[in-house]
Amino acid sequence: MRLNGKMLLALLTAPAARAFTAHTAKRSSVSVASPSLLRRTTLHHSRPPSSLPSALGTPSTPFDDGRSPYQITTPIYYVNDKPHIGHAYTSLACDVLARYMRLSQRDVYFLTGTDEHGQKVQTTAATKGMDPLAFCDEVSRSFRELLTLLDIDNDRFIRTTEEFHKESVRHLWNVLKDNGAIYLGSYEGWYSVRDECYYNESELIDGKAPTGAEVTWVKKEDSYFFKLSDYQQRLLDHYERHPDFIAPDSRRNEVVAFVKGGLKDLSISRTTFDWGVSVPDDEDHVMYVWIDALTNYISALGYPNTEKGSKFDTYWPAALHVVGKDILRFHAVYWPAFLMAANLPLPKRIFAHGWWTKDGEKISKSLGNVIDPVELVETYGVDPTRFFLMSEVTFGNDGDFSDEKMIYKVNANLSNELGNLNQRILTLVFKNCDGAVPVEIGEFTKEDEELLATARSLRERTGKEIASQSIHKYVDHMISMVWDANKYIDVQAPWVLKKTDPERMKTVLYVLMEVMRHVAILYQPLMPTSSNVILDQLNVPKDERGFEHLEKEECKIQLGREISKPKAVFPRFEVPTAAVSAETVKA
Repeated sequence: MRLNGKMLLALLTAPAARAFTAHTAKRSSVSVASPSLLRRTTLHHSRPPSSLPSALGTPSTPFDDGRSPYQITTPIYYVNDKPHIGHAYTSLACDVLARYMRLSQRDVYFLTGTDEHGQKVQTTAATKGMDPLAFCDEVSRSFRELLTLLDIDNDRFIRTTEEFHKESVRHLWNVLKDNGAIYLGSYEGWYSVRDECYYNESELIDGKAPTGAEVTWVKKEDSYFFKLSDYQQRLLDHYERHPDFIAPDSRRNEVVAFVKGGLKDLSISRTTFDWGVSVPDDEDHVMYVWIDALTNYISALGYPNTEKGSKFDTYWPAALHVVGKDILRFHAVYWPAFLMAANLPLPKRIFAHGWWTKDGEKISKSLGNVIDPVELVETYGVDPTRFFLMSEVTFGNDGDFSDEKMIYKVNANLSNELGNLNQRILTLVFKNCDGAVPVEIGEFTKEDEELLATARSLRERTGKEIASQSIHKYVDHMISMVWDANKYIDVQAPWVLKKTDPERMKTVLYVLMEVMRHVAILYQPLMPTSSNVILDQLNVPKDERGFEHLEKEECKIQLGREISKPKAVFPRFEVPTAAVSAETVKA
């Protein structure tokens, strides 16, 4: 029996059980000339109105209803040096989450930027013989250029040297002071210029900060203090009422233990340098860099304008702050305490990710093993870099980078599995079906239905992982789907069916193209350029690539539609000879 268009649409929506196929894939390589195909192209997304009643949304969680406007933030990056892999990692994670939310028709506000005040910046600028602002202009530019290079689609880039931000910080200071949360005293103690953080004697390890940074003794000087000790129990109560406020659990436990250990009032101004936001009515003092920096999350939304319809009213409280584990204390203790004192809502969730090492060693300038994200992109291309960093380790844990690991993973999951699958499918269609989707296909078999059902469930499964920031699990689902499709094509063998059952060959190829459409659409948050190259080859219209189009009848692969001549999407990299020799010795 042959199917026309209407009969096909009916079959595609018929219920079918999910396939429980073994995750084995026949890996064959495909070569391309260079990773230049994967260089960044600008892909513009539409901003869905927050009131859209038919929006898909994402799965709800205890900290997010799945439909409300969604502010997601990176920390603002300190401009004492050029960006490194840690900055790229945080920004990429936020970009993947933001893109997934937008494709799910969520109203997203993705904020990032640079933190440009403090003693460390002033000292570094002086060392280079530069004016502090000129130095900040130069380094901040390098962070913006990295975002462009990595195809990161943020909504706003904020700089703390911008006047509107400084006015917002001064307003918050006055609110805290008016509410009795600030007083003038004097401070002496240990301070890390690198961390811009005060440490108690009990926190020092071998005379250094817990981060390994050098500390110096600050002699007694006048300082304004924030009454952090008043908020110890309120913070603990909040952590208990909102167990998902800090993630992952291991980081939450660390914060709770720190707060239970007792909070001392926090010095929030300095008089020994002047590169910062001056304290209102006392210009001898500049604000502690963290009260300045943390305020960016609301100054970017127009605070103190909190009127209905304002950006603050729309997006605050923030849905998610993503930070490195080394600055979790500032975000999970100081920031919520400042907000409590100002009678402002607290963010819904703070997620702290781990650090990267290289070849098993801590990354440091002294070891000469700093990973430059610009060099990664120049070597491997944008999307392979995005793929590796987001898939290699459990998001929240520490990860180790090596070129060998990256090459093996990119070759296996992208070149051999996804790229080769796409090439095999479209080459067979192009050569055997006159360069177009077959005009007629047969009835779907049980195996066809199972594979299509697995593809149809992919958005729901990946959505649950994205909603909880389990980015690595989102990628695992995508890899698994490609494995299933590879197993299907190997079992069905359309190249054999070409001779024995041409009509069945057409049906098999149609099923594979429909699965590939789902895969490419759902891979867009992680690999926007490569995914759209695949969708272009499938000839999927550019306005039918949102998640809402996955199950629309008129958006499924259309019978008779022409396809583009297939080209390899992912490069295949050669493993360094030394690495191959080492693996041989191990074997």
